[in-house]
Amino acid sequence: MFSWDDPDDRVAIVQMDAELRHAELELISAQCATHQLRLRFSIDDLARFGKREVLRKAIAAATDLNDYYSSIEKLIPHEATGSIAGGMLLSEEQISHATERVLAYLREQRDRHYAAGEPLSAELKSLMQPFFSPGILDRVRVVELGGARLSNPSFYSEAKALGIANLPQVTHMASLTFVDVVVFNEKITERDLFHGLVHAVQFQILGPERYTRAFVDGFLRTNSHFTVPLEAHTFAMESKFVQNPAEGFSVEEQVRIWVRERRY
Repeated sequence: MFSWDDPDDRVAIVQMDAELRHAELELISAQCATHQLRLRFSIDDLARFGKREVLRKAIAAATDLNDYYSSIEKLIPHEATGSIAGGMLLSEEQISHATERVLAYLREQRDRHYAAGEPLSAELKSLMQPFFSPGILDRVRVVELGGARLSNPSFYSEAKALGIANLPQVTHMASLTFVDVVVFNEKITERDLFHGLVHAVQFQILGPERYTRAFVDGFLRTNSHFTVPLEAHTFAMESKFVQNPAEGFSVEEQVRIWVRERRY
């Protein structure tokens, strides 16, 4: 067993942590690839038509990894229950507080920008109609900031103090959806509008409270904005839209499927 008091062990521990970080990145990559499978194919189809040898190897690898990391988890010295963020364990109270802060920010920004928002133009509605219900297209308002940009939320400093890293940089995002208002840091594009409208559908179906908790839980679990299930699903549908914008599909139906299957 290593000892931090032994200089040779300290070197080995640093190397171990570096290799652990590399393994984590590889696992996140595998998780993203699996999400793509979930989006495109049902479990039944994979079981019936997937190559048996490939499936068995994938299942064996996943099972071995689960057993290995579960055995480590049992030995981690902590008493409280919660989620790990940036290497730190957060209590349920801290997670609830974080969720409240994020929800308050979303509502405050929604109220701030709603009055300046405009309904979708007839042209944009026509482009989005094969993917979204008339209710969403009529209700959502859009705002172009025209040179200004959204700033990062004030609670970021508090989150960083808790050890939470990789927070999404709002200033650099193309757009952000605040319940039923999509704010664009730059010009509205079809792709960015589609992305923002998907989030509006998620807000509508889940409700702001459940949406926010799902986002916070997903971020604390994956430590990456892009692998939060809400975002991963949105990017997957956005990619499908970009590849073939003439082939419509119901975003609402896809979101409801994920809600039923508890993927968020």
